[in-house]
Amino acid sequence: MSVEQESLWSCLCSCLISMITSPVTSSAAPRRKAVWSPRLGLAALAILSIGLAPDAMAAGRHTSTPPTAKPGVPSQRVKNYKLDNEVSRRSLHGNPLFTTSVIVTLVPGATLPPEFKKYARLDKLDLISGVVLDVPNYLLKKLEANPGIFRVHHNREIKTHNYRTSVTVGARAVQETLGYTGAGIGIAVIDSGISSWHDDLTNKTARLFPYGNQRVAKFVDFVNGRTLPYDDNGHGSHVAGTIAGNGYDSNGEKSGIAPGAAIISLKVLDAQGQGTISNIISALGWVAANAATYNIKVVNMSVGARILESYWTDPLTLAVKAVTNKGIVVVAAAGNMGKNAQGHLQWGGITAPANAPWVLTVGASSTMGTNTRNDDTMAAFSSSGPSYVDFEAKPDLVAPGTGTISLAVPGSLFYATKAQYLLAGKAGLGVKPYLSLSGTSMAAPVVTGTVALMLQANPTLTPNLVKALLQYTAQAYPGYSPLRQGAGFLNTLGAVRLAKYYANPHVGDRMPVQKVWSRQINWGSHRLTGFIRPSANAWATNIVWGTAKTLGADGDNIVWGTAADGDNIVWGTANDGDNIVWGTAGDGDNIVWGTADGDNIVWGTDCGGADCDNIVWGTADGDNIVWGTAADGDNIVWGTADGDNIVWGTSADTDVTWGEAADDVVVYTDDATEPLPNVAVEFGEVTTTTVTDPVTGITTTTVTNLITGETTTTTVPQGGI
Repeated sequence: MSVEQESLWSCLCSCLISMITSPVTSSAAPRRKAVWSPRLGLAALAILSIGLAPDAMAAGRHTSTPPTAKPGVPSQRVKNYKLDNEVSRRSLHGNPLFTTSVIVTLVPGATLPPEFKKYARLDKLDLISGVVLDVPNYLLKKLEANPGIFRVHHNREIKTHNYRTSVTVGARAVQETLGYTGAGIGIAVIDSGISSWHDDLTNKTARLFPYGNQRVAKFVDFVNGRTLPYDDNGHGSHVAGTIAGNGYDSNGEKSGIAPGAAIISLKVLDAQGQGTISNIISALGWVAANAATYNIKVVNMSVGARILESYWTDPLTLAVKAVTNKGIVVVAAAGNMGKNAQGHLQWGGITAPANAPWVLTVGASSTMGTNTRNDDTMAAFSSSGPSYVDFEAKPDLVAPGTGTISLAVPGSLFYATKAQYLLAGKAGLGVKPYLSLSGTSMAAPVVTGTVALMLQANPTLTPNLVKALLQYTAQAYPGYSPLRQGAGFLNTLGAVRLAKYYANPHVGDRMPVQKVWSRQINWGSHRLTGFIRPSANAWATNIVWGTAKTLGADGDNIVWGTAADGDNIVWGTANDGDNIVWGTAGDGDNIVWGTADGDNIVWGTDCGGADCDNIVWGTADGDNIVWGTAADGDNIVWGTADGDNIVWGTSADTDVTWGEAADDVVVYTDDATEPLPNVAVEFGEVTTTTVTDPVTGITTTTVTNLITGETTTTTVPQGGI
């Protein structure tokens, strides 16, 4: 590891330590002394089961040498089972007469045994070769014994997890300067439905829509089977408004990120915001079958379920993978489990399907009620990584999700129970058309709308390349670990500009670099820097994000970009990367994943820079040194007896309602009273150099626009003007 990378890692560790030992807010209860507890049974069992590989890489600061995992392929943590843990428990200890809802996946070519057909629901899960059964517990073992059955999963429950927003991320600048609105892009919103009418969803295009003058291209009800749009909960409409509302009831002020996009509303949650993963899988299957008809390019999932198994075996995450394999971007909320009951920061609260590497996972930030970016912070409720079981580095990035103002639905549950958060419009209506909510549910659609703008600018982008551009242009804020903020805070303006640039590059074109860009991607657990090459094999739809080989464990090395080695880079000649010109320096040097000394976000140096296998992140070894924490000498124990600082296992006990569990009480002042910030200054698009001649006393100031390359120079004689 280089001196620079050791410094970066040290800084990251310091941030982690600081957040672990400090309350999230000043009002939080005093932190108790951290002690290791035998009640963390999962961790203790995992430590006892470690298998040591004779050729394992050095364990760094640990005395033991665990095996290392191959990135992008199933690790030793992935269980090979027939009944998942919950179904197995019910088969052995559940009331034999009680019924369990299960998802049964079949061996290729097999059909459901005749004796089980009477228990089958009508909705088939063709996307994963599955079927939903409501079967008595006494028959579960018989299911397990049938050779045609591949796996049996518990059909676990799911729940639901802007003007100011569009200004701070730069979406308003995209709409006004580049003219992109998401027009022509279909966005599937898998949620609680959509309002039968809202002024902010009116259609201003020449396109005809089936449900009156509303930009709703299709509504499918997987809960009650109704044919016309409705939202008896209110969550789905709020999400849809953040994506595609046009701000009609606020004179355009509270418009969404992509106000020209078409919404495909897939209702999987009931009036209480509840459902099961089979509903989501059915909706994902519908997306896969109808994507071409409705030009669905993005799916928003502001819903989540508890993680009970690896994303390599979970039917929910595998169904998402089948959709992304078709080139469709799936955006999911990270979850609202960033704090424990004492108000302390905790790790590992990511939920499914946001735990999967093929998902674009979004955490939440806060605008602090202003239009400027420089005071933005992480939202305390936003879930941190790594993910349970697979220990994936998540989230991928964060976006505003605190006090988000979007559509309200009169007659819905939210309208009745959140009346104090309803906001009036500016059109003199008899009802209040807007609602303020907080949560990662509100952050995910900000990214979804951004993806729509990117795809309008460059329809050739793949899901992996979309994620790479979003991470590369994100703004990394100091003081936050990559397991809190991912690659950084969303920069819609930078991401859309870079997408447009890559759509049709020419030799001599200037890359639209902004100073705020992180210029890095989190490829699996590894933080890589350099320059993205859009033709590299890392962005293919069949490549799992984070893998080292094109075929998982085999195939060609993954190539993602070129080395930032001064003058010998593909895009330019500037050492600092601010004056990047396409195609002037030949092919440059490709970076092959694993050849450079990149930071390991999750494991640090514990396994020689690689990912540890068969180790539970956050547990202690025999010397009471915690795996995956920080630099040498750190002796941090994550949890107290009641699991204060680590989430493992808690998401299995309760489901989280994104948008309700977070701090809904935040309602910021009226957007219209706030001055708009200078976009060039906000995003670091200008540089200023000032030089004073020591002889003449003349001061020369040069201002350079990094986007256009234009410079302006002013001179001031000694003594001023």
